Amino acid sequence: MSSWTPSSWRSLPKHQMAEWEDKVAAEKVLTKLGKLPPLVQPNECDRLKRLLAECGRGERFIVQGGDCAERFMDCEAGRLGQQLKLILQMGMVIEHISGKKALKVCRIAGQYGKPRSKPTEIGEDGKEIMSFKGDNINGFDTKDRKWDPERLLLGYWHSAATLNFLRSYAGSGDHSPLQSIEVSDLKSSEHYGTYSEDAQAILGKPLTSESLEFFTSHEAMQLDLEEALTRSSGGKFYNLSAHMVWIGDRTRQLDCAHIEYFKGIANPIAVKVGPSMKNDELKELVKILNPNKEEGRLMLITRYGAGKAEAMLPGHIQAVKESRVPVTWQCDAVHGNGIVAKSNKLKTRVMNDILAEACEVMAIHKKCGSILGGIHLEVSGQPVTEVVGGSMGLTEQMLTKNYETYCDPRMNYS
Repeated sequence: MSSWTPSSWRSLPKHQMAEWEDKVAAEKVLTKLGKLPPLVQPNECDRLKRLLAECGRGERFIVQGGDCAERFMDCEAGRLGQQLKLILQMGMVIEHISGKKALKVCRIAGQYGKPRSKPTEIGEDGKEIMSFKGDNINGFDTKDRKWDPERLLLGYWHSAATLNFLRSYAGSGDHSPLQSIEVSDLKSSEHYGTYSEDAQAILGKPLTSESLEFFTSHEAMQLDLEEALTRSSGGKFYNLSAHMVWIGDRTRQLDCAHIEYFKGIANPIAVKVGPSMKNDELKELVKILNPNKEEGRLMLITRYGAGKAEAMLPGHIQAVKESRVPVTWQCDAVHGNGIVAKSNKLKTRVMNDILAEACEVMAIHKKCGSILGGIHLEVSGQPVTEVVGGSMGLTEQMLTKNYETYCDPRMNYS
């Protein structure tokens, strides 16, 4: 660890990072970012770590959610307010049903990047163009596909504006709508009466400062950006672009730059664990990322797909037990369940598959004597039509009604 620096990742193999054609412009942007104020504070990151430790022990439950990839155009009060309301209300429901306190973590104020299978794709005109990697790298419109380092600054400004609004709303906004849980779309359910009673019970509970507490997170993929927003505090280095950052399933190779960067920052961190993760690989990975065996330091976000967890999760749980490294387990029930709708070729998910994986993972943890500490979902507070099924009975043909996402499909409020 003594040889680690925020830039020691640079000599190692890199995956999913944009390479800047204009090196001079990129260096100018990164230098500027390195001088801008941090977006969060170290003591906030430390508090999140303590709360994640509680989740790992089964004393709390994590509700983590938000957009697949945020869009600059959505940085407006109405949308941001609805997104925070959704996550906070999910926390209220969890607390009411389970009796456990909820920890609310948003995919927000920095989730502007997106991994892609290939750096290029073929446009509608048959010409090769750069793949869309998120608003902080390039634009979705084909004419804006060049990877542009100036967008990193735009990402910072939008993150700062987002976080400023969310903090002010949580601290001083009109909170009366938060306790009004809308259940009208659930009238077709045989359990509608119970849902209505629960909504009324939540309405009658007082809001506290902890009810309104939230934390930010994003996938830390573009490491030159993350390095620029890393700051020294109290003899440690924190990535102060977010309270928690995670490593994606495509950038978790043991010898790669992302592992090197993550092992040195003091934030609570997470890593996606998918079907390609070998048991021995996971055992080594948790030792590298949490060598001091610190509770709340490391979260493992499993993402297998409905019907697949039984073949993989027990081995992963056993590997972590053998490592003797404490982790907090979280179930990502969406990323392993993507499909393409046959009728219109839109990317979607089936609500029943999402529910099935969450239930399977919960049962496996119970059987293996482990603790599921939380859920990780892609959701929107907007009335989007991107996931099939659910209380709306959404069909493939209905996806086009309000399909907004530039990347993966999200569940809506209903």
